[in-house]
Amino acid sequence: MDEKAQISAEMILLIGAILVIVIVAGSFIVDLTNSTATDISRVVDTARDNTINRM
Repeated sequence: MDEKAQISAEMILLIGAILVIVIVAGSFIVDLTNSTATDISRVVDTARDNTINRM
């Protein structure tokens, strides 16, 4: 019985570690996506303003 409890505890720790890694990676990806979206929006706004000023 003790060996089964050890395996169960190791599985819980492994799943917890994987969950933490997924959350950290997801947070990094969301931040990167928001940064990229902001940069693209800024470029589009600048291009639009320049186009309007040339007319």
